[in-house]
Amino acid sequence: MFETAWTYSVKYLNFGNFKLLSWSNFYKDSGLLIIAPLIGYVVFGIANVYFFSLAIKQLSTATAFAVWTAATLALLKLTEIVWLHQPISFREIFFMLLIMIGILGLKYYSVAQ
Repeated sequence: MFETAWTYSVKYLNFGNFKLLSWSNFYKDSGLLIIAPLIGYVVFGIANVYFFSLAIKQLSTATAFAVWTAATLALLKLTEIVWLHQPISFREIFFMLLIMIGILGLKYYSVAQ
């Protein structure tokens, strides 16, 4: 979940907009919209690293990374469908189900360290 939020923070981060910031508009809506992706980048990045470090203590590193990446991919696609109203095809649904089956298989059948 944190990696998904971090990914969207990176997507909406625009360093060119930082030139538009000044003390007069910093606390107004325009200033907050400019700085919010940077804050999200830092906060979600730290949370992402922290929770991934917890995950690799429970699973092997390769399995934890595979599950983490696949879950992020699934959450990104779900976010695009639900909030960004992008269309989805039956092929995408099929392959997302394959990813979810892979996540469950790796999670339940991996050997703990």
